[in-house]
Amino acid sequence: MPRIKTFARCTECGRVEPKWVGHCPGCEAWGTLVEEQEAAPTASAGNGAAAAAATPRVASRPALSIRDVRIDDHRRVVTGIIEFDRVVGGGLVPGSVALVGGEPGAGKSTLLLQAAQALAEAGSSVLYVSAEESPGQVRLRADRLSALHERVLLASETELVEVLALIEHHRPDVLVLDSIQTVRLPGVGGAAGGAAQVRECAAALVAAAKARHMATVLVGHVTKDGQLAGPRVLEHLVDTVCELTGDRHHALRLLRATKNRFGPVGEVGCFEMVSTGMRSVVDAGRLFVGETEEGTAGVAVTVALEGARALACEVQALVTPTSLANPRRVASGLDGQRLALLLAVLERRAEVKLSNHDVYVSSVGGLRLVEPAVDLALVLALASGRWERPVAAGAVALGEVGLAGELRLVARTEARLKEAARMGFSGALLPAAYDGHAYGLRLHRARDVRGALLAGLA
Repeated sequence: MPRIKTFARCTECGRVEPKWVGHCPGCEAWGTLVEEQEAAPTASAGNGAAAAAATPRVASRPALSIRDVRIDDHRRVVTGIIEFDRVVGGGLVPGSVALVGGEPGAGKSTLLLQAAQALAEAGSSVLYVSAEESPGQVRLRADRLSALHERVLLASETELVEVLALIEHHRPDVLVLDSIQTVRLPGVGGAAGGAAQVRECAAALVAAAKARHMATVLVGHVTKDGQLAGPRVLEHLVDTVCELTGDRHHALRLLRATKNRFGPVGEVGCFEMVSTGMRSVVDAGRLFVGETEEGTAGVAVTVALEGARALACEVQALVTPTSLANPRRVASGLDGQRLALLLAVLERRAEVKLSNHDVYVSSVGGLRLVEPAVDLALVLALASGRWERPVAAGAVALGEVGLAGELRLVARTEARLKEAARMGFSGALLPAAYDGHAYGLRLHRARDVRGALLAGLA
């Protein structure tokens, strides 16, 4: 009998420890080590491996020149959900495996059930396996989404052997499994959701998808930090990794592709959660601007990048006097440390006195803005709120603010200006170094924060 080795593996970095400890020495994460068992090789097995390595063999499939490798023209399976197809590169590729992760309540099951309905209407057979909900619960959601089609086959299984048997029996064009962390494979140590179980189950499903030329979508859980739960090898096994995010207090949902072997990485799909499910939002920029009355102090507009997509968004600041020794600094949807830096720059470089005022800043619509391109719009909103002077009407602000108060260019400025012109804005405030196309906008340039406040405030 082979000896059984027991060890602990970190689900974040993959580091192996001889015994369980609470703190991973590799990635310094807490509570990420899980127990695994592995049969140690016997002496005869080792000798057999050495003998096999020493015995010459004839390759069954010789290597080819890269010029002679045939390029298969994969026909994508288009769902018809515009934003979903955009993110995965134009549709699902037969034989590919996609992993969709997101927080509970983000809408993963809703979106994939709608995609299954759309695929069935297009002529594909879909096997939807729910390992978390009963068939009755899924049917109730399908009634609400009007996602009832005879080509959508529904099953509730938690044993991977049964899932593979269903695949063999029905031979679907598309498989949806919700979720990979709740199925288990007999003979593999650990409970469902453990590192070993997730790795082996995912490997078996990837092999089944490739062998049957079946497009597969797996749903994955996320940790409290927003990372996909389970071992990192899970992300390496699949072809596409997508993340569905959104504030549960807002209707907006964003689907991002962080890995895609069959399409571009960085695409973002925008959805709005409504009573009938997830609705594609093609012109998402209009969700974040236009609701504030013109002439209101403390409001500025910028153009942020979500993946490869430019979105016009509104930044708001409220500045009020305070009697507290330590004034409040509150940021919603913006980086709090970046806010503190910009407040210091305004005090020191532009003489905007804020040390005795509470400051509250927010992005509109639940969109999280963390890139430096938002700096100039936030600076204008803060000064506008402090001095009660509105920002110049119809203008967007684009630029990074340095510690010396200088303005710096940001990535893809021309794409941002093009989106601003499409949205109907008339002008833009930019760093003086920009010398590109104006796209019909009146460009106002400034070298530093002081000059930007003079040009940008009415």
